[in-house]
Amino acid sequence: MFVELKGKKALITGSAKGLGKRTAMELASKGCSIMIHYMESEREALDVRRQLLKLDVDATVVQADIAKPEGIDKLTAGVEAWGGVDILVNNAGPFVRERKLFQQYDEELIRSLVQGNLLSVMLLNHRLLPYMREKRWGRIIHFGFGHANEARAWPQRAVYAAAKTALVSFTKSLAVEEASNGITVNLIGPGDIKGDYKEKSIHEAINDLDGETPIGRPGTGEDVARVISFLCDEKSSYLTGNIIDVTGGFDPIRANIVK
Repeated sequence: MFVELKGKKALITGSAKGLGKRTAMELASKGCSIMIHYMESEREALDVRRQLLKLDVDATVVQADIAKPEGIDKLTAGVEAWGGVDILVNNAGPFVRERKLFQQYDEELIRSLVQGNLLSVMLLNHRLLPYMREKRWGRIIHFGFGHANEARAWPQRAVYAAAKTALVSFTKSLAVEEASNGITVNLIGPGDIKGDYKEKSIHEAINDLDGETPIGRPGTGEDVARVISFLCDEKSSYLTGNIIDVTGGFDPIRANIVK
């Protein structure tokens, strides 16, 4: 698969570490300039920038808490100063690992989860679409979770699941609205990719075992990043409004429901 992104500019939220970082490295390897966004991981973000500059692409860093309205303003200002973007990858989004019934959430956490996983995505799209519309070309990638398209019950993940399944509908609607402007909109549903594997290559994990994943090996950041790279390609213009699970067959809802 040959993907050429030379001359394109991408903002990847949450790209100092994990899946966002691996995606940044993948797109940069195809010639794409990258805006690295982080909230707290400044040291890691600057390290990513150093790595990207070695690939002979432009790389800049911006800090913002996009779970807050003022953070969206700050990130948007950074994009404006950079001259806009062609590609927007909405990777960042808060997640609470502790299992909680909905009634156990406080209102501040509910707002934060919805803001960070849904409203911030919608607002960034709204702010950055004009740059893509002007060029009549753009690629928008949202992050959800495996099987989000089915909108099943996910007890003790109610707020996160609600935000992400709403994002599925938004993805499909925006894809239809912007198709005539040369802009595609798709959503990736990663599987349960753990720890260091989020930044690893497929080669590094190919002989490792994972008993929870039907294919038998752990998922990696490369598994996700290479799909995003393909969706961003010039020739992928016919692929829009899709919800693509990259899970190795793993079902996060069924596997994590507490009985």
